[in-house]
Amino acid sequence: MQRLQAFKYELMPDGKQQRDMRRFAGSCRFVYNKALALQKENHEASGKFIGYVAMAANLPIWKRESDTEWLKETPSQALQHALKDLDKAYTNFFAKRADFPRFKKKGSGDAFRYPDSKQIKLDQANDRIMLPKLGWIRYRNSRDVLGEVRNVTVSQSGGKWFASIQTQHEVEQPLPTATSAIGIDVGIVRFATMSDSSFVAPLNSFKKHQQRLARYQRRMSRKTKFSSNWKKAKAKVQKIHTGIANARKDFLHKTTTTISQNHALVCIEDLQVKNMSRSSKGNSEQHGKKVAQKSGLNRSILDQGWGEFRRQLAYKLAWQGGMLLAVPPHHTSLTCPACGHVSKENRLSQTKFLCVDCSYENHADVVGAINILERGYRLLACGESVQSGRSVKQEPTEATRKSSRSAVGIPVL
Repeated sequence: MQRLQAFKYELMPDGKQQRDMRRFAGSCRFVYNKALALQKENHEASGKFIGYVAMAANLPIWKRESDTEWLKETPSQALQHALKDLDKAYTNFFAKRADFPRFKKKGSGDAFRYPDSKQIKLDQANDRIMLPKLGWIRYRNSRDVLGEVRNVTVSQSGGKWFASIQTQHEVEQPLPTATSAIGIDVGIVRFATMSDSSFVAPLNSFKKHQQRLARYQRRMSRKTKFSSNWKKAKAKVQKIHTGIANARKDFLHKTTTTISQNHALVCIEDLQVKNMSRSSKGNSEQHGKKVAQKSGLNRSILDQGWGEFRRQLAYKLAWQGGMLLAVPPHHTSLTCPACGHVSKENRLSQTKFLCVDCSYENHADVVGAINILERGYRLLACGESVQSGRSVKQEPTEATRKSSRSAVGIPVL
């Protein structure tokens, strides 16, 4: 089985290489924005979309123009890939997977890519990599690169440059070493509550540094914009943001690695985080309600990183031979796992669950995790629809439930 895997390292470029990388990233940003403006003009005039091949034909023309001939200094494949990124952004928009493409801003997401592996040389013995028009660059070698190099993406974050090396290598079809299944209910007070009553406490990386970040942001706001002191203050703000992101990423990686190694089947809720964290400000005609409270809730939701948690679980379970199932989230914490009764009165508070029908009592998050696992079994047994939450077949019997558990290697009790 072919596995694509990325290895990210911090680069240690000299002054000239840093200037060249900033220029390359700026050229790719310029080409992306120029192509996006051209797409908008063409759509307003004719209502048509320009494909990648037709758009890429403009690159030689732009390089010959007197005011943009500096594009020749940037690797041509990096510029072509910027146009491919725009084409992919439009494809995702038409497929309703993303919002309409926006213009890129300097200092936000500066990056460029070398898609041709033949032009890249990797010397792991001496901790260096050779990139076209940049030469040999040393990097902090934290682990060995496995497989054949496919492409390299150079990006800037927090004032540092990084190289993400994507490789492809052959691995055996994985077989799950674990045999257990678990349901996970994510939240704010408890980051992840398992159906076996265990839970993972939240990190709250942003909340821990919120006051310190606000203090440095106030200092930056008092400086003259784009002055030397303003740039120094901005660098300190960026450093705090980088620390927050790195701490959250480390926490998620450790948590997902432990879960994927200990369970063969993991069921989670199919949450729409973007909708859950939408602002309630409203508009000038119709103002929203409880804007401050909703703003704090949105900040806490985004601080958890539920989307990244799900993404990491998906590929790590696949690498371990396991399976991740996303089930409908409707009424998971209001349904009694003992008798199936659904009622708002079942949940007395944020943490306490007491069924008004059969008096079953448990922690509300544990009840949600149990129901999530049960919906995962039904999804495997009889094809319950994840989108609508309605079953397209009959309710599973005890026999079908046992067969679905045995199908994924889970012992039948």
